Amino acid sequence: MSWKKLIRTKSIERILREAGYRNASKKGALSRKLGVLDLTGLGVAAILGAGVFSTIGNAAADGGPAVTLLFIFTGIACAFSALCYAEFASAIPTAGSAYTYAYASFGELVAWIIGWDLIMEYAIGNIAVAISWSEYFTGWISQYGVNVPAYLTMDFLSASRGYDQVHPLIVKGKTLVELAGTQFPLNTIKAYQAWAEAPRFFGIPIVCDLPALFITVLITWIVFIGIEESRKISNILVALKLIVVFLVIIAGISYINPSNWVPFAPNGLTGILKGVSGVFFAYIGFDAISTTAEECKDPQRDLPKGMIYSLVICTVLYVLVALVLTGIVNYQKLGVADPLAFIFGPEGAHIPWLTAIIEVSAIIALSTVLLVFQIGQPRIWMVMSRDGLLPPIFSSIHKKYRTPWFSTLVAGAVVAMPSLFMNLTEVTDLTSIGTLFAFILVCAGILKFELKGQRLNNKFKTPYISSKYVFPILVVICLAVVILWFPERMNSFFSMTSQEYPHLPKWEILLTKIPMVLFLILIGGLTYLCFVKSLSLIPVLGLTSCSYLMTELGITNWIRFGLWLIAGLFIYFLYGVKNSKLNNPT
Repeated sequence: MSWKKLIRTKSIERILREAGYRNASKKGALSRKLGVLDLTGLGVAAILGAGVFSTIGNAAADGGPAVTLLFIFTGIACAFSALCYAEFASAIPTAGSAYTYAYASFGELVAWIIGWDLIMEYAIGNIAVAISWSEYFTGWISQYGVNVPAYLTMDFLSASRGYDQVHPLIVKGKTLVELAGTQFPLNTIKAYQAWAEAPRFFGIPIVCDLPALFITVLITWIVFIGIEESRKISNILVALKLIVVFLVIIAGISYINPSNWVPFAPNGLTGILKGVSGVFFAYIGFDAISTTAEECKDPQRDLPKGMIYSLVICTVLYVLVALVLTGIVNYQKLGVADPLAFIFGPEGAHIPWLTAIIEVSAIIALSTVLLVFQIGQPRIWMVMSRDGLLPPIFSSIHKKYRTPWFSTLVAGAVVAMPSLFMNLTEVTDLTSIGTLFAFILVCAGILKFELKGQRLNNKFKTPYISSKYVFPILVVICLAVVILWFPERMNSFFSMTSQEYPHLPKWEILLTKIPMVLFLILIGGLTYLCFVKSLSLIPVLGLTSCSYLMTELGITNWIRFGLWLIAGLFIYFLYGVKNSKLNNPT
């Protein structure tokens, strides 16, 4: 097998022809129903979800009021990437998202890698959302006397761990009342009860998360029956969600105590950056808009607008919500699973009716995130199948509903089964690192076309700003800021000891520095290329900012991400490379 075979690219004209873009009414084509408002709604549905109702709390607890700066920085980083996405989406209005863009710019092997990466991004992200939805839903209905048994609302691993922690103390005579809230959090007590009370099958406890299965099946059915139905439901739920977020902001302003904003960054830069994963997790949805390209009425015009509008709207709302959160209560109290409900509870503004509305809206918000991601994942599989890298059935379109029916069902199963039985808290960072990797390749793809002297034939063009002098100057300024204002970051990088883990071997400490070393090498190369080639500044900044955010996710997630990609390469070399449609030039 030659290297040239692995890096063979597909022309934009061929991509459009094979997708049937010139003939949207042909047999097997998807139904074109989406306009700018619908696309913006899908973007808001995906972005304004778990972040505003969940992860924003822990991020604020670590970074204090300065978490607003992290939202702004992450929003800007995503905006750079969104402009690059928009340029590609305008030039290649097909359903493959970053996978297709990589196919056109870097070739088949990189396209497969990013396609496999997107499978992980959407699947793990949705599993986490389904489990979170289950927690909110069961908590809400319990207030009305509907108590689902603990063993039907929890995964097997969590229940087992909770039992192992609590049982030894129960044997010694302790009671659950004595242990609850003192030695163990309530979730651990719940886990113990789930394991202890669960019915047995051949001695094995039957513990599963039925509500997570229920919501996944429901959303999969909605996506299966058509984009029109998905569009209508998404728009209604997004409207309700936006009303609640505006209500939170407006009602919360009068309860803000400015003294809670002092100090603004209590834990410094380190504390702010601890929230990178949670904050970025809030933004990962906007790329899902590009997967609906073949269902847009005018994708070249509407896709760029939908991406940019939804990103701007959500960034402004996240910043305002973060200011309200940290203004009503002290940041140290915000490390809770439901921060919006918490600040309007007894420890905050104490508005019971608003707390109840927020709890319901959280269920709605998580449902919309699940909906958009379940729309996106099957369409990426569909395009990979159309290229021959997955079996043909993945690109089969339902005759009545005009949706990728088999891919939709498989995507539902991939999310439903793990959410029923597995605890994925430890791997949710994989969603963020996978998305950042996709953003990096999209920005790099724009630069690749630029270096080759080619232009994308489209209706939207990323504004050109020469980076010849601007980028090197920005690099010098950032380096000076770190040296002068954050010397602890510099000292930590060059130190061979860890304050957090003092007994960590030196080789492990060295391993943790690999992401930053790779980032610095990238910066050096980009600085040279910018000065010599006068590259476009926006994709350069998008590539740089997303690469930096990846360094903050830790070496453990890099290793897990690498193992996932290696598993994908085995599939590619066993099936994809032999069945690729590029083996049959047309």
